[in-house]
Amino acid sequence: MLDQLSPRPGSRHERKRKGRGVAAGQGRTCGRGQKGAGARSGFKSRPWYEGGQMPLARRLPKRGFHNLFRSEYQVVNLGELGRCPADAVIDAAVLAKAGLVSHADRRVKILGEGDAPGPLQLLVDAISAQAKAKLEAAGGRVELRPRRKAKASQAAAKS
Repeated sequence: MLDQLSPRPGSRHERKRKGRGVAAGQGRTCGRGQKGAGARSGFKSRPWYEGGQMPLARRLPKRGFHNLFRSEYQVVNLGELGRCPADAVIDAAVLAKAGLVSHADRRVKILGEGDAPGPLQLLVDAISAQAKAKLEAAGGRVELRPRRKAKASQAAAKS
């Protein structure tokens, strides 16, 4: 049975033999054109190369603004803090262990959605005014960590 299998008609093509004379149809320059890098042996074109025309990345319009100095925060709502231990000082490491943030070494900001679960002690990078008022009304206190420099600016300061 397996020895009788063959490819479907029209699915396989014979390889075109290049450089076998002008009469063969692909003689002389072998379909490579006259001169230039593509005509030389060893030429490899990069996938994004467009033959010298204006590249696509430069033809497309540029929009918007990207702030290099933006500081991004991991956001936690006040109502979610009930998943943390009540007796400990809640910082980024405790929040990461509780699964509320994904990275313990990145900045954390507390927002005011929900109610404070109790008199918590927070050590975070930022807190909204509403969250701070709710936390202090519940008998808790918040301490802001000293502002850390971004990694890019630390590398620039060393040099």
